[in-house]
This record gives sequence, C-alpha cells and structure tokens, in this order.
Amino acid sequence: MAVADTPQTLPPGAVQATDILPRTAARRKGPVRWPLYVAAILITLFLLLPIYLITIAALSPRAAVNDFPKSLVPRELSLETLLFFLNSRGVVASAWNSVMVGVITLVLSLVIGTPAGYALARFAFRGRDAFKILILTTRAFPIVILSIPLAVTFIQWGLYDTILAVALVHTALALPTTVLITSSIFVSVPRDVEEAALTLGCTPVGAFLRIALPLALPGLAAASLFTFVLSWNEVFAAAILTVSQRTLPAQVFTSLGDSPLPFRFAGGFALIVPSLVFIFFIRRYLFNMWGRVVR
Repeated sequence: MAVADTPQTLPPGAVQATDILPRTAARRKGPVRWPLYVAAILITLFLLLPIYLITIAALSPRAAVNDFPKSLVPRELSLETLLFFLNSRGVVASAWNSVMVGVITLVLSLVIGTPAGYALARFAFRGRDAFKILILTTRAFPIVILSIPLAVTFIQWGLYDTILAVALVHTALALPTTVLITSSIFVSVPRDVEEAALTLGCTPVGAFLRIALPLALPGLAAASLFTFVLSWNEVFAAAILTVSQRTLPAQVFTSLGDSPLPFRFAGGFALIVPSLVFIFFIRRYLFNMWGRVVR
C-alpha cells in the first residue's frame, strides 16, 4: 500500500538548501571583470594606434602619404623613404650616439639609484618621506630654464658637445624615477632572507649583492626601461648641449623641421623601433614582476 508524500514542515527561521545554493554560487563567481578588460583593450588601442599609423606612413610610397581618405590597411609598401632617411648624412652616427648616451645613462642611473632606493626601503631615518618628495621636486625644474647654465658649465668643464654631457643630464632626469621604483621593489623583498644570509656569514654588502639584488631584478628591469626610453626620446638637452655629436632625436628635430612629410614619418619610425626592441629584450623581467604582484 503506497504511502502518500506529505510536505515536510520546517521550523520557523530555517532556510532550505535550495535557497543557500544560489547565494553560494553567486559568492564564488566573484566580481565582474569584463569592464576592466574592455578598458585595458581601449587603452592598448589608444597607445598602439599612433605607432601603427606612423609605421604604415613610413613604409608607404611618398605619394600615398598625402592620399585622402587614408586607408588603415596600406595598399602598397615601399622602403624608399625610410632607406633615404637612413642613408642621409649624420643619421647613423646620431643613432649610435643615442645608443651610447642611453647605455651610459642606464648604467649611471642604476649604479647611483639602486643603493639609494635600497637605503630608502631598508633604513628608517628622520625626514625619509620629505626626502622622497624632495627627489620628485627635482623634476619640477624645466629643462628650458636649466639649459643655458648647463651649457655654460659644460663649456667651462670642457664637456660641451660630448656624449658624456648629454648622458649626465639624462641621468639627472632619470634618477628620481629610478630611486623611487627601486625603493618600492626592495620593500617587497623579504628582510628575513637577508638576515638569514647575515647569520650564515655574509656581510651587509654581500647580502645586498647576493640576495636582495637578484630578487629585485624585475624592478630594476622596469627602472631600466623607463631610463632608456627617457634618454632615447629626450631632445631639448641634446639639441642645446651638442653641435656635432647629435643624438638621433636632436638630429631629427634639427634636420627634419622643414623636410617633406614622408621623411618626418620615416624619422619618427626610426625613433620608435629601438625602444620597442629594448622592451622586447627585457619583457621577461617585466612579466616576472607583474606575476609577483598578481600572486
């Protein structure tokens, strides 16, 4: 004889399992992230679109640069304008000068800025926060105001129209960023690891070189990226402090001011490529840094 199912009555205030499951699933689902992805894609397109337009303009025939309306997909590619620009007098020498200035600036910034960032991260002293603000205020002085005194000083020192003079100015411009970036990176390096190295016989300098410095390589790569790009793109100080030893941005600025539009695009493309190549080679360290932050 079958027994009829009778509805079960729950005590007052009790919650059924079917009511809990949707809330648990909604809680596990987490925040909606698609607006962040859309914003990231839009920012990336905003940054990449000028580079793409300069590239297709530099690789297009001269007559196609003035065409209207312009097509986002080039119908014809030509290296004539770019090769003419690269074979122009002074371009190769100025590109080499830019590489040398960038390397010297990179080395000086890391050698001076890395110990300074480590000291800000590891040692508590009076006025540390004020010192960080003071570092940033050095970027408030326009290079236009400082150009003439710097030129006079370098003439007196015998450094005018030299690569070293431009590298020293670029180092002064890059040091605030280098110090603050390395300081934030050394804060994330565990102090316990260095203390363990000290107990095992390492000196403070040895613990810094063997423990803290390798762990901070991703941050140093980021500082190197900003330093090299700043040095490569800086034009005003290089134009004021040099005459025959021009860097590539200064050479483009002084020689292509009255040139036809296709040659200006070729000069812009020549300025972009080395920075992209440099970013390509250090991208591994940048990805490691971002991975540590995400985890």
